[in-house]
Amino acid sequence: MIYPILKIPNKKLREKCEPIEKIDKNIKTILDNMAETMYDAPGIGLAAIQIGINMQLVVIDCEYGENKKKNPLFLINPEIIWKSEEMTIFKEGCLSIPEIYEEVERSTKCRIRYKDKKDTIQELECDGLLSTCVQHEIDHLNGKLFIDYLSRLKRTSIEKKFIKMSKRRS
Repeated sequence: MIYPILKIPNKKLREKCEPIEKIDKNIKTILDNMAETMYDAPGIGLAAIQIGINMQLVVIDCEYGENKKKNPLFLINPEIIWKSEEMTIFKEGCLSIPEIYEEVERSTKCRIRYKDKKDTIQELECDGLLSTCVQHEIDHLNGKLFIDYLSRLKRTSIEKKFIKMSKRRS
């Protein structure tokens, strides 16, 4: 099932997501549908809040499309437990802010702790694009968007553009 993806200025995108208490069939189905939605968009990451579900769920696949098969990474209740002091800049985009790409500075590496679909606690060290993507998606779970890292002038300009577009759609 492909979910519709929320776009700014939808207020739900600013909500802090709730942790998952029990990983059941419903949670696994949501994760599978999130992956399908992400690939369809197409994107490399998707947080549950972007489809209007207030849960700490993320799906990421930074390598699909480079002659590689789909290999989604499912993160349940992910948290960053360490970030490098070394920083890197990537041009980021977001499925909830289509066609906007801006340079964002984030830690080059990070380590995360999360539960997988089998309810097993995992840790993963991430670097490069995966590190950026993980930090971006975990920000979503905390109601933060990549445009929050931009200057106030740039952020306001982008927000105004999407407010105008949303008024035209309604």
